[in-house]
Amino acid sequence: MKSHIESSLREAHAALNALLDNASTLSTIEKAAGELIACFERKGRVFSCGNGGSMCDAMHFAEELTGRYRHDRAALAATAISDAGHLSCVSNDLGYEQVFSRYIEAHGRTGDCLVALTTSGNSKNVIRAAEVAHALGMHVIVLSGRPNEQLQSLCTTYICTPAGVFADRVQELHIKVLHIFIEMIERHFFPGNYLQTSCSGGSMD
Repeated sequence: MKSHIESSLREAHAALNALLDNASTLSTIEKAAGELIACFERKGRVFSCGNGGSMCDAMHFAEELTGRYRHDRAALAATAISDAGHLSCVSNDLGYEQVFSRYIEAHGRTGDCLVALTTSGNSKNVIRAAEVAHALGMHVIVLSGRPNEQLQSLCTTYICTPAGVFADRVQELHIKVLHIFIEMIERHFFPGNYLQTSCSGGSMD
């Protein structure tokens, strides 16, 4: 069993190193962080979505913005499209492909931002959400594990983090990117949270 644990950690380490060595992708992550900062500067809202584990990551991203990441600060307007009533209603009445796009149609406004996660790059409901957000004049940031020309054409920023055959390694990179987004947003709006004295007193749940 120990050999499998070590192999899993080495695989994750290799995926992270590959991302760290990819200057183009790092620049794209920086660009996306800037878009999120600009969205909050103009009092816009950030929506996030994904399927399965990616939905959990989308929810985590939103709650870290509305709640607390490392230190206390003002709440930021973010929502994950994860309401069970909405998802079950739309999937039953209109089809699962529209569960995210319908929410964006109802709540999204020009200048808002959609952060969409799809490890495959082919999730039809994510593509549909990007279409609607794009049509509304929203900024669209996609985190994917594979290239998809159709989805890329709908995005302001497309971040591709390939990490092997399976989704779990891609999701591990996605959560790191999401945490980077949150940190960059906080460093911009709440720089005092990142002073040496503040960082030394971080808490853990």
